[in-house]
Amino acid sequence: MSKHILPHALRVPAVEKLKDKRIVLASNSPRRKEILRTFGFAPDVVPSTFEEDLDISEFAEPHEYPVATATHKAVEVYERLVAETPDQAPDLVIAADTVVLTHPQQVISDTSYSLLPVANQELLEKPSSKEDNLRMLMDMNGTVLYPVISAPGYKIQSIDERTLVYFADNPKHVVDAYVESGEGIDRAGGFAIQGLGGLLVRKIEGDYNNVVGFPAASFFKLLDLLVEEDPDFLDV
Repeated sequence: MSKHILPHALRVPAVEKLKDKRIVLASNSPRRKEILRTFGFAPDVVPSTFEEDLDISEFAEPHEYPVATATHKAVEVYERLVAETPDQAPDLVIAADTVVLTHPQQVISDTSYSLLPVANQELLEKPSSKEDNLRMLMDMNGTVLYPVISAPGYKIQSIDERTLVYFADNPKHVVDAYVESGEGIDRAGGFAIQGLGGLLVRKIEGDYNNVVGFPAASFFKLLDLLVEEDPDFLDV
């Protein structure tokens, strides 16, 4: 296996295709890096310099906003690396953007949602203060995009993965204590399910890793699908 594919990775066709390829993660998120390592991927980490300043009001649907952001991050990293090291251009660039939406509406998805409330959606950024954090412990929505590199140029494949997070009927003193811990202050939505924030959660519907920051199951399913549909995938 190459340096990007670890020994414990499952020997499925998609992974075999990638064993001699350069894989790049366009993010410095330790959570995304750790999830990928869990499943056998050790990509080069090249954080994107994209400003992430898109205007969400210009998108017809809220879920299109993080997909567009992830696209820009992936393309920026790919084009920069091609310009800097054309002889070592990446074969697969993985970029991701996760947003939190309140009151998510049922859409086309692999997730079978329970009855959802009829309400306007609100996009939650990282909390600006502890007070702001109090209103953010709602439902999580995640999305990830993968540019699949070919020569010349690139192809882009995207995943819009959604996971519902149900919070318990937590006493206010518990929520206050969590906010005071400071764990959620730098997280979209104001909580970390893999940390102390897990105490606030009653159940989830969908991919747990998606809530943490990367939908690994859908990612590998996409790779398998690409190999199945195109036997020459990554044969460049």
